[in-house]
Amino acid sequence: MGIHHDAGPQAERGSGERLLWPDVLRGLTVVSMVLFHGMWDAVFLFGLRAPWYMALPGYLWQQSICWTFILLSGFCFRLGRHPVRRGLQVSALGLLVTAVTVLFMPEDRVVFGVLTCIGACMLLTAGLEKAAWRERVRAAGEAAEEASGLRGSAVGLGVSAALFFLTRNINSGWLGFERILIAPLPAGLYRNLFTAFFGFPAPEFYSTDYFSLIPWWFLYLCGYFLYGIWQRRQGTVLCLLKEKDRRQRTVPCLLRIFRWIGRHALLIYALHQPVLMLVLTLVFRLSA
Repeated sequence: MGIHHDAGPQAERGSGERLLWPDVLRGLTVVSMVLFHGMWDAVFLFGLRAPWYMALPGYLWQQSICWTFILLSGFCFRLGRHPVRRGLQVSALGLLVTAVTVLFMPEDRVVFGVLTCIGACMLLTAGLEKAAWRERVRAAGEAAEEASGLRGSAVGLGVSAALFFLTRNINSGWLGFERILIAPLPAGLYRNLFTAFFGFPAPEFYSTDYFSLIPWWFLYLCGYFLYGIWQRRQGTVLCLLKEKDRRQRTVPCLLRIFRWIGRHALLIYALHQPVLMLVLTLVFRLSA
């Protein structure tokens, strides 16, 4: 999917070309996710001792995965077709994960997991992008929009990053980022499942994979605006590896493997836990 002149919300969609590096990066992150979840299963379900996994290294590993997924999803928003349909599909898969875990693994249930969050980010961004584009067309001509696009993307990136850092700790009742606590939030905000979806979980809320709309939508928007900067800086050909290019045969085999994994990320996400459970069960039984 090539990069073209920004003639509207759908300008980059439907070109029949696809960038290589986002798929490769997504594929690398999928592999990291599978390994991380494999360690989680081994530690919490099979009793493997791994103190480092429960400490800072494990946390940084987990954060590297979710940050990359969410940033990359925002970056690729305008590279895909039918963002609303795609958002609904991802949200539906997130709800399926919730239903399966609640019914069959209630002690390890996933409520408002990363897929639910990304699906909601897609839908919300699609709605706001459409409304914002109509307003821009009403306010200025196409040439003016192109001239102000880079500046607008830079401002959007800065605001989104600031909001993400400001709200990173709202799940635990604070404004701030990680150990930087700026101000406590009113306890009355943390009421029920509805408020948990937005980032304000009630004290009794529990999920093994919790990604609320706030702060993660702001990180998603960082990726979205990063694409706006990258698209205008790189143009149509610089630093691109197009999947339908005749030079495709020069792409190393390992990159093709990761590209394939990245293009099938949703399928792998849906199937990896049952496969991991089967493999780990066999491994621990044979080693017993």
